[in-house]
Amino acid sequence: MSRLDPEDAKLATLARSARARTGSAAGAAVRDTDGRTYVAAAVSLPSLQLSALQVAVAMAVSSGALGLEAAAVVGSVADDDGAAALRDLAPAAPIYHIPE
Repeated sequence: MSRLDPEDAKLATLARSARARTGSAAGAAVRDTDGRTYVAAAVSLPSLQLSALQVAVAMAVSSGALGLEAAAVVGSVADDDGAAALRDLAPAAPIYHIPE
């Protein structure tokens, strides 16, 4: 992982913990503009497929977040839909991809 500032490194740690806790292919964490974090793993049900980043963004939005500052995704899963969801709320927010 490249050198991240402490707040972004925290996102990477939280995303890594979500991935490890669930055994998912990827974990994600996002930070809203109030400094709150949302951590998620992918959802894979017969009737619902969501990436970890999509779930984290949905959690932030459903909690009332008006903007996002940054996101971290741990795992090697491509996630264009998750990135699009983040960009809907925060076009300039960085997404840190940490392969593992």
